[in-house]
Amino acid sequence: MKDLHLTPSHNTPEILLSTSRNIFVIEGKSAPEDVRSLYYPVIDWIKLLSEEIIKDNPYTTENPLIFKINLSYFNSSSAKFLFDIFIHLKEIKDHNVPVLVEWYYEDEDTDMLEAGEDLASTTGNKFVFISKPS
Repeated sequence: MKDLHLTPSHNTPEILLSTSRNIFVIEGKSAPEDVRSLYYPVIDWIKLLSEEIIKDNPYTTENPLIFKINLSYFNSSSAKFLFDIFIHLKEIKDHNVPVLVEWYYEDEDTDMLEAGEDLASTTGNKFVFISKPS
């Protein structure tokens, strides 16, 4: 499966999705002017990933699919697409593929922590919350 790599800008995160390297990361600031053009390719890629790993699941409990979210900020439009991403990850998990979301937040950023907790709760995914120094 072809990698998806979107380079960051002032208002968009770096997005690196690679099955060959087992890297699934969204990192930076997510406040794009055109949220659809940023996240539609990500959603489409995850749908393809879903089809591929449901057929031939390379993941185990000891080696789960780990999706890392390390955002310093995201706007409400980005939140909708993050929700959609996690819904697709939940569908993958529902096919007995172990999926883990690592949600990074700065020590003092309780809003980012709570946003992750809300997304975990509403999508039914397992999140691990990782505090990083401010």
